[in-house]
Amino acid sequence: MGVTGPIRVVVAKPGLDGHDRGAKVIARALRDAGMEVIYTGLHQTPEQIVDTAIQEDADAIGLSILSGAHMTLFTKVLELLRERDAEDIKVFGGGIIPEADIPPLKELGVAEIFTPGATTTAIVDWVRENVRPVAA
Repeated sequence: MGVTGPIRVVVAKPGLDGHDRGAKVIARALRDAGMEVIYTGLHQTPEQIVDTAIQEDADAIGLSILSGAHMTLFTKVLELLRERDAEDIKVFGGGIIPEADIPPLKELGVAEIFTPGATTTAIVDWVRENVRPVAA
């Protein structure tokens, strides 16, 4: 039996970065598109983010990272999901992430990275098509 109900996404701001306008815009766009969004707020640890995603039965985690710590933070979130047998939760993100870092992030298991200029429509469409795709 398949999963029913709206896609559930945890939107999180890990680390010390205090700029959350983009995360709030994305959270609102996903919500307006009919998804359930849990916004964790600023200064979350990877452990807090993964705990929230598991407790909320999330389908995905969207990380917004502007601090330059993207390699460390994405890696830790993915490691914690593996340790908790929650690898079915897709991880995507965006922020100030150099193009050269995107392939290594995807190799680690990050499903998608959105860089500055990505539209909310593109992000919503990607989540709909990739997080819990409808069977053909």
